[in-house]
Parts: sequence; C-alpha cells; structure tokens
Amino acid sequence: MAGFEIISPIDGRPIAHREYASQVDIETTLVKSENARENWRKTDLQDRKEFCRKAVDYFKSKSQEWGETITRQMGRPIRYTPSEINSGFVERADYMIQVSDEALENISTSEKKGFTRYITKEPLGTVLVLAPWNYPFLTSVNVIIPALLAGNTVILKHSEQTALCAECYQEAFDEAGLPAGVFQHLRISHSQIAETISDRRISYTAFTGSVSGGFAIEKALSEVIQTSGLELGGKDPAYVCADADVQNAVENLVDGSFFNSGQSCCGVERIYVDESVYERFLDGFVELTNQYELGDPLSKETTLGPMVRKQNAELVKTHLMDAKSKGANTLIEIDRFGSLELPYLAPQVLTEVNHEMKIMTEETFGPTVGIMKVKSDQEAVSLMNDSDYALTASIWTSDLEKAQHLGQRVETGTWFMNRCDYLDPELAWTGIKNSGRGITLSKMGFDHLTRPKSFHLKHS
Repeated sequence: MAGFEIISPIDGRPIAHREYASQVDIETTLVKSENARENWRKTDLQDRKEFCRKAVDYFKSKSQEWGETITRQMGRPIRYTPSEINSGFVERADYMIQVSDEALENISTSEKKGFTRYITKEPLGTVLVLAPWNYPFLTSVNVIIPALLAGNTVILKHSEQTALCAECYQEAFDEAGLPAGVFQHLRISHSQIAETISDRRISYTAFTGSVSGGFAIEKALSEVIQTSGLELGGKDPAYVCADADVQNAVENLVDGSFFNSGQSCCGVERIYVDESVYERFLDGFVELTNQYELGDPLSKETTLGPMVRKQNAELVKTHLMDAKSKGANTLIEIDRFGSLELPYLAPQVLTEVNHEMKIMTEETFGPTVGIMKVKSDQEAVSLMNDSDYALTASIWTSDLEKAQHLGQRVETGTWFMNRCDYLDPELAWTGIKNSGRGITLSKMGFDHLTRPKSFHLKHS
C-alpha cells in the first residue's frame, strides 16, 4: 500500500510515515459514519455538547505537547504554537458550544388558527472536512465542533504535512467517549479525495486551501447533489489613514504581515498608506521588521521560523524577483537574518510597488509585503478592490464613521478597524470572489451544516 512521509521544514528530515487508506478502509469508514448517523442525530443536544466539552478539555491538557507537534510538522515557532490550542481553538470551540442551543433551536412562525407551524434545523448527514496545514487546529475546529453539535457525523482528512493533527483529534474524541463512527479521520491521496467527495454518503464538504483546489472540489461535486464550503485564501489589504495611530498600525500590521511566516489566508499582503504619514509609517515598519529572529522554531528565542516547504519559499522569491525587475525597492537587508537556506526565508518589505506586480495581485503566502503611498480615500478603496480575492481588509483610523462608510465600499468578507488577522467567533467568517463561499463561525455558521425542515400541521 502506498504511503507518504511528513518532512519537517526544520531540517528537511522525515518525522513520520503514514500509509494511505485502502479502498476497503475508505468503505469501512463511510459505512461506520452512515451507521452512526441516526443514533447521533437523536442524541440530545446537551449530551452532544458534553462530548465536545470533554474533547476540548483534552485538547487544553495537550496544548504544549501538540503545540510542538505543529512546530515540527510545519515550522511555526514553538513560542506560538501552544496558543493555537489554548487560545484560538478553545475560544472558538467554547463559543460554538455556548450558542448551539440558540443557533439550532426551531424557528417559530406567527400564530394561525387551526395550525401548528415551525421550521426545524436538521443535520445534513456526514460532513467531510478537508483541512490545511497552516493552522491545522484553528481552521478545522470552525467546522468540526458545530457539525457535531448539529448532529452530523464527521470525517476529517488533514493535509499530509500535518496529518498527525488528525490523529490528535481522534485521540481527543476517543478520550471524550464519543460513540464509534461519529468522528473518524482518513489518510487519502488526491485521487481518493475526488472519489470520496463524490460518494453520495458524503453530505457536505468543507475545504480550506487553494483556488485550484476549490475548482477541483467543484469538479468532483458536479455529478452529485451536494453542497460545499470553500475558504480559498486572500490578498488582504490594509489602509493607513492620515489620522491613524501610526505606532499602533505599525505594530499590528508587521505582525499581520509576518506572523506564521506570512502563511495565513487572512494575513496582510499589501498596505496602502496616506502620503502624509507614509514616511513615518515606513520607518517604523522597517525598524520593527528588523527585530525578528529567524531560526530554529524549536528555540524559544525564534520569532520567525521556516516556511512549510522549499517550493513555497521559491514562489515567494519568484514574486520578489518579478517586483524588483519592474522597479520595486526592497528595504530589508536579508544578511542580518543569517545565511539559512530555504525554506528559511527572511521577511521583506517592498516600496515603489504597483498593481502590475505579482507581489500586489497574486497570493504570495509568505513573509513579504508591498507598501504603496496613496493620496486619497478614493484611491485607497479603488486599489483595495482591485483584486481577485476578498477575504478581509482593514482600515487604520480614529474616525469610526469614516471606517463604517468606507467599509460599505470595500469588497471583502470581513472589514476591520484598527486590527487585522483575527477571527472573532461571534462574527461570520466568509469570503467573496476567489476567496471562496460559505460561512463558518457565528450563529450563522450552523446554518450551512443543517437543512431546514418545515412542519405545516393542520389540526383536526
């Protein structure tokens, strides 16, 4: 049976070998999931919540150990990875457990003499979650917990790069005593994914990944009646206004650009700055960027680790070379970050950029950002909207009314004021254009994991 190795970006060495599931394994998983559906959907919501709480508590107890597991698989510094679990993962899971009663309650109608009418929210069946490597727990929890709370069974297929994280999920739910077949994970190849997605026993596919991956999902679903949720990345912009708290904007936008080595779908990849504060913002941005420590992510001193793979770092270099060939300036002396080889990549800040350059138009997904001077709100809005992506965008200003007004004009799924690169569990996480479709998080996230069923009962 064919398999794959998980190659650590830390030193290029394999840290684990796993076999792909056989066709028998896949069939067995689908059968178990289907067999578990009826009892799970009949399980009282309070009991489903308790199973999820126990699993979340187990995650918390493993945050240090599993944080290191993330670091070894994809390279984020160890000083940050435990917080993916004990901060972001827990915050989102706790919120979804808390609001599930309200989110899943029946929808009542007006009173009508002689009739009882209402709408229930029924589980879809089996939800297939295709999770990425960049935030292996944060991205997947957005679907897994609400899907289970809604009464669905779940099958998780994680990126090969972070396949061990799927095993962590399985361990947590097993420890929580979740009934057999309600949550399972599969290790399957790309061809097996297409076959599994199109199996009629799969009711919904949640995918986080590339635009090309999203098109592949759609193609696989073209001959079945099934829906999907697609989160496909971004080229997220920021606009620093003349009245911004420049120091605050610098601190947040440097982090928003370079955290996780820029490998965030909602990371900031392009910044537009009012000409009146441009030089001050740029000086502060470069100064703070130069304070990063690039190196071994298992060291507590490291603040910037390697990118996940050498080919990902090569793509970033290609975008940098394209920009420089068209007149862009690079402001960071990369020698100060040492002579580590790819996939270790120093952060880079570019000026004299424009929208003829890939660095400002195509998803780079690495530790680099382009900064442009603008003369007006209109110019900034026009440039922000000049993109095939629209996941998040941010404005940096002291004027709330202005932020709300411009937010109506900018095409985006989430509009931030004076913050960026953050998912609020109470707000819908959604994208438009090539950033995808569908919703996770907030109470609305449950709607995509259920189907309405209307009860129209005429009394005798």
